[in-house]
Amino acid sequence: MIKTSAIIAASENNCIGLENDLPWHIPQDLKRFKSLTMGKPVIMGRKTFESIVARLGKPLPGRDNLVISRSGFEAGGALVCPDIESAVAKAKNLAEEKGLDEVFIIGGAQIYELAIPFLDHFYLTRVHIVVNGDAFLPALNEQDWREIERDDIDGTPSFSFITLERVSASRQVAP
Repeated sequence: MIKTSAIIAASENNCIGLENDLPWHIPQDLKRFKSLTMGKPVIMGRKTFESIVARLGKPLPGRDNLVISRSGFEAGGALVCPDIESAVAKAKNLAEEKGLDEVFIIGGAQIYELAIPFLDHFYLTRVHIVVNGDAFLPALNEQDWREIERDDIDGTPSFSFITLERVSASRQVAP
């Protein structure tokens, strides 16, 4: 089975972004993101894709980039899908072709919210600060998830790497 996972960093008040960028710089989090997603299909919204291209000058290297957009957006170097269902299905097909066991949802807030019913795992970096931002992590039903791994890290700011696994049967399967 190919699992669908989300990877996200969120502050204590669930802020995940400010002006289409991360509101902090945590090199260990960026390294974790790269190590977990490298080689695997990543699904994102248009704004997240544009922020990556603005920062790197190109889509995320070493990964199939899938962008969800209903507006006819053209994403050079990425596949465009009209909705979350088709993006998850396409990402899983790509993963299966390559013998991979996981695909990733990487943002933004609207895409995370749409993806929650499809998720098996959630890789959360909990940043232990409160941030005034403009994008927030959607609420998770705590009864649907259990923490299976945690690593607390001191720093400025301090943060925790947390892995959650779905425990309820409420997950949807992409067509």
